[in-house]
Amino acid sequence: MYGMAHHHLGKLYFFILVLICGTGWYAPVYGQNEASTVWDFGGHSKYRYIHTRVPGDSLLQSFAGDRLQDQSLETRLKISARRDRLHFDAHAQLIVIHSDALAVYREIPGLITPGQDVINDDRRWFNLTHEIYNKDNNAGLFRLDRFSIAYTGDKTVLRFGRQALSWGNGLLFTPMDILNPFDPAAVDKEYKSGDDMLYGQYLMDNGNDLQAVAVLRRNPVNSEVERDQSSFAVKYHGFSGDQEYDLLAAEHYGEAVFAAALSRDFAGAVWRADLVWAQTESNAVFSGVAGISYSGVMHGHNWTGFMEYYYNGFGQVDGNYSPAALASNPELLKRLARGELFNLGRHYLGVSMGYELTPLLIITPNLFINLTDPSALAQLQLAYDWKQDLQVLGALNLPIGADGSEYGGIETGLPGLYLSTGLSVFAQLSWYF
Repeated sequence: MYGMAHHHLGKLYFFILVLICGTGWYAPVYGQNEASTVWDFGGHSKYRYIHTRVPGDSLLQSFAGDRLQDQSLETRLKISARRDRLHFDAHAQLIVIHSDALAVYREIPGLITPGQDVINDDRRWFNLTHEIYNKDNNAGLFRLDRFSIAYTGDKTVLRFGRQALSWGNGLLFTPMDILNPFDPAAVDKEYKSGDDMLYGQYLMDNGNDLQAVAVLRRNPVNSEVERDQSSFAVKYHGFSGDQEYDLLAAEHYGEAVFAAALSRDFAGAVWRADLVWAQTESNAVFSGVAGISYSGVMHGHNWTGFMEYYYNGFGQVDGNYSPAALASNPELLKRLARGELFNLGRHYLGVSMGYELTPLLIITPNLFINLTDPSALAQLQLAYDWKQDLQVLGALNLPIGADGSEYGGIETGLPGLYLSTGLSVFAQLSWYF
């Protein structure tokens, strides 16, 4: 019964969006008086291609040969309407995928690959995703990634529906960002996936603010909305002298989470730190990130750089990523499966520097180092604003490390075979309208 209601509610949302879009085009004919509705339309289309080499000792060779080729086309249509203190926001996505990696990961049961599957709403409160097809290496879907209505008062903000929220000071590693965080090595971080939530904010006279959020989710097994699948959080953001701080208390998937964050300017740089404490079924787990960022001018060109140390309290202590060792760490596996964590180890160092070759062309070398293995991922990103509405993103990714290490390729349990990939090339063309 819940499943049927879940399905039909999603169809109703699509119908409402089409209705609003249809009537919205006629809004400009009305007078622009104080009580009129102001509409805004826009969007983008992004074509993405990824070519990945597969080493000879990789398990993936048996399924894909010596290379993986992945293509996707994503179109996002955005509509917003504002009338007095009310604001409506909706983003519709049409996604088409042709991916060797998708087909391979479907064929290997139990593979730990967060983000490799096609996005769905199995856990979300509302089912706003319609699969056109989804089989083998092809997928097509239409979905709403944003769908919310908000009220903005003098000191309060209330927003209900599908929306995105980010917390914490981490720039690469984000342990305090518990709602759909980005993979640290992601190239395109323009939009986070939205969640269905009720969000509130209260602004204080001294500039501080209090935020509260309730994210309701379903158990993917029985489609029931359950408390131990949902998240409830309160965060206080304050200022003290020349520093900012955050205090967070949450119940996340039935477990208590507390966090504190601090950022301040010192000696011309910005210093940041987040500390997160999570109470699991068996014990308390601490995670944290600390970093420094700086900007300047080099040879007449602007640059920004930062360095972060990340401690992943859920990671493997000794760098052993064999199937048996990972199976003995269920808290890590749960968070990998939910897309909350992307790292297997404990200690990491991230280094990044953006260099502005021209006002339209920026190159950014990144380095992600597992300090325990040791192994690393070297990444070179390029962002080029080709035309007024066209942007090119590119990246080279090179895993570095011995067999059995995180970036060199973890053990599969089969003699001489590892879960590894080689050099990959990322290219994306975005058109904004």
